[in-house]
Amino acid sequence: MAEQEAGRSAGPSSRALYAISVAAELAGTGQQNIRLYETKGLLTPSRTSGGTRQYSDDDIAVLLRIGELLEQGLNLAGVAKVLELEAANTKLHRALKRARSRPPG
Repeated sequence: MAEQEAGRSAGPSSRALYAISVAAELAGTGQQNIRLYETKGLLTPSRTSGGTRQYSDDDIAVLLRIGELLEQGLNLAGVAKVLELEAANTKLHRALKRARSRPPG
């Protein structure tokens, strides 16, 4: 999904480290839920050449945020919209910070 990609960097937090079972444990959810989130476009894990899902620290953070939003009563469509808006907001803040750091002229 675009919002996840927008939040990713080339740093260590975006490096795929975890199998789906570990990601599920770290996020406090089930593997089937993670697969559903992927199907709904909320999460896009890396894949090995054999097709095995691999999750990064960034992916775990997205899973935790999804859990928070679901606990607040949002459905998956609402979660998708919130994640999209949060990613857009982050992108705008970065652009504003870059613009403010440029010398005038």
